[in-house]
Amino acid sequence: MLIALGCVLITAGARQAAAGQQSAVVYFGHKIGAYQEATWHWERVMGARRTETAGRVLTEMSSGDLRKAALLWARRAEQARRLAQHPPHLRAWLCIHRYEGSWTDTGDPYWGGLQMSVTFQRHYGAWLFRHKGTADHWTPLEQIWTAERALRSRGFWPWPNTARFCGLL
Repeated sequence: MLIALGCVLITAGARQAAAGQQSAVVYFGHKIGAYQEATWHWERVMGARRTETAGRVLTEMSSGDLRKAALLWARRAEQARRLAQHPPHLRAWLCIHRYEGSWTDTGDPYWGGLQMSVTFQRHYGAWLFRHKGTADHWTPLEQIWTAERALRSRGFWPWPNTARFCGLL
């Protein structure tokens, strides 16, 4: 009888441990996924290379390793967000914006605070265009980073008049 009771207690303890591990995987898995998406969002917006995962399976990780992975991805997400706050030519874009439309301007044929055409948005902000629609639905930083991508190949020429007003051409 004592042996049977011991087996029942061991089995119950194993079930509780397994349930605890499952809830840790669910809890930390949700957090890790959210931090990864935030990191990758800003990396896409900035045109940076995507941070790779370590390739580990969450269900095979200990609770401590899950916690460490969540903290690592939280730091990465914060670092990517912080980096995105400082586009290289921010002052130039804010000057151009001052002479263009509102960040939420829906006026056809140009949208957003930097007055981007649909062709421009599809070419330089394809991912944002597919996921959010036209530039009037993008954040100002997303619009600026899209313009940064165009700047690399076209300079400030897509904004000839306002760039001249701002002393950029």
